[in-house]
Amino acid sequence: MKEWLIFILFMLVGLGMLISGIVYMYKEKNDPESLKIYRVASSLGAVLIVVSVLVKFVF
Repeated sequence: MKEWLIFILFMLVGLGMLISGIVYMYKEKNDPESLKIYRVASSLGAVLIVVSVLVKFVF
């Protein structure tokens, strides 16, 4: 039960980072410095999702 709650928490945080990074990247498409920041945030969200799925179902 505890493992599932941690998995769901990491999935929600990862999805939130990914979606917010994409949304703000679209809003600030004319500012190159903001694009770098939001690209990193959305990439970290995607990595968090992939790692949480791998840890839960592969290992």
